[in-house]
Amino acid sequence: MSRKVTKAIFPVAGLGTRFLPATKSIPKEIMTLVDRPLIQYAIDEARAAGIEEFIFVTSRGKGALEDYFDHAHELEANLKRANKTELLDILRATNMDSGAIAYVRQHKAMGLGHAVWCARRLVPNDEPVAVILTDDVIMGEPPCLQQMIEAHAETGGTMVATMEVPMEKTKSYGVLDIAEDMGAIVKAKGLVEKPKENAPSNLAVIGRYILAPTVLQNLNRLREGAGGEIQLTDAIADEIVDGRDVYGLRFRGERYDCGSKAGFLQATVAYGLERDDLREEFLQYLNEVMSLQRAAE
Repeated sequence: MSRKVTKAIFPVAGLGTRFLPATKSIPKEIMTLVDRPLIQYAIDEARAAGIEEFIFVTSRGKGALEDYFDHAHELEANLKRANKTELLDILRATNMDSGAIAYVRQHKAMGLGHAVWCARRLVPNDEPVAVILTDDVIMGEPPCLQQMIEAHAETGGTMVATMEVPMEKTKSYGVLDIAEDMGAIVKAKGLVEKPKENAPSNLAVIGRYILAPTVLQNLNRLREGAGGEIQLTDAIADEIVDGRDVYGLRFRGERYDCGSKAGFLQATVAYGLERDDLREEFLQYLNEVMSLQRAAE
């Protein structure tokens, strides 16, 4: 049985250059998907999975991200006076208790592995830790990280979230080399970061991880990998080389790559249609757009 996962690392130091000029003045993680910032989706998923401590790896210019989780006392007071209880509840759900969040700086962009390594002193050396990438928004029930933690309680080791992708797209992902396929869970015998050719499978790693304590120790080597960066997948692959278990979970749900503009728009449509207060009007608009598109063809 594995120790309970109660801490999560959120690497949020990226510059968000694909979303310029918006990210010139606001962190990408604060950009809103419908009416909630990307970071809120990640926090809600972590909370649902039982995460109690939240570690943010930030960089210069991320002050708005830190401020987002502060209590907005004046705004709360105004909503209370106006008896806007529903909005007050929504606002309070974004608050984080004092001491629940810690921030560390990544002073130089050196890859995901380096970002996770920056948080190493905040994670006890005998505890597993989750890693959540906010670019990957996953619509699933139960939430993806909760599915992983439930599976990890049985398997132990290190676990990554996986999804099948077309072979021609494997070069954009870390890819598992499968030793044993048990359905929802697969056991890996290797892990390759962004293979240029001859990918070992089409089972790609996406932005959810549960790391055994030894993975952070592997990162101490600060070894450059693909793209000249320190890759988290290399540190996970070292676990297999050292005889420790690494698993992939085929999660139940739909993943949206909100690090890309197309993925962000797709997620906006999906989450907009999930909302009871938006669905009817939004769907009518989409149908009108599609009708005009077909008429123009």
